[in-house]
Amino acid sequence: MNKVRPAPTPVPEACFRVWHLPCLPLCSAETPGVAMAVKRPVRVLVDMDGVLADFESGLLQGFRRRFPEEPHVPLEQRRGFLANEQYGALRPDLAEKVASVYEAPGFFLNLEPIPGALDALREMNDMKDTEVFICTTPLLKYDHCVGEKYRWVEQNLGPEFVERIILTRDKTVVMGDLLIDDKDNIQGLEETPSWEHILFTCCHNQHLALPPTRRRLLSWSDNWRGIIESKRASL
Repeated sequence: MNKVRPAPTPVPEACFRVWHLPCLPLCSAETPGVAMAVKRPVRVLVDMDGVLADFESGLLQGFRRRFPEEPHVPLEQRRGFLANEQYGALRPDLAEKVASVYEAPGFFLNLEPIPGALDALREMNDMKDTEVFICTTPLLKYDHCVGEKYRWVEQNLGPEFVERIILTRDKTVVMGDLLIDDKDNIQGLEETPSWEHILFTCCHNQHLALPPTRRRLLSWSDNWRGIIESKRASL
């Protein structure tokens, strides 16, 4: 008596998928048997306020317009990342007044671009094997800040860059190779972030002397391309 063999159980399509991992060793056609690494893209995180958008000039102009009789801090005398702390040192009530300027509706939306920033970011985004993201920290009083940051990017860089916005209160947990940021001391949950911090020169940090292991970008006219290529070579 002939036995009927049961039909094989279909194997899910997912079992046949091939997963591609970065940096797998490949054999070179020119030198058989020699491993050749496949380089992954360089991921560049770019801060927004003080790097793309001129926060400091906008704040000073807004403060003088709103409180014309109050003392102010000229840009060349700015020291320290937080403007409200320096104003509070002049007189305690000035800290709240200067904060009211950048917490007001329209402040972030109407900031002028840093000279050369928009062209540099577009060129950076067009570089081969380079990923660019705008990595920015919103205010704790975020009512106007968050939406205006998105609108600023869309108006100045276009909808393509809106897709590349990362809003976070902790930049140390964001994966990247380079972080271009004007804040001199970035701390968070990760003690050793994945990225190298490139300090972008701003009025409040231009007086700081960096250790030999740290790098600084003086402006968008400085050699930011060389920084990216040197990081690419080290991956």
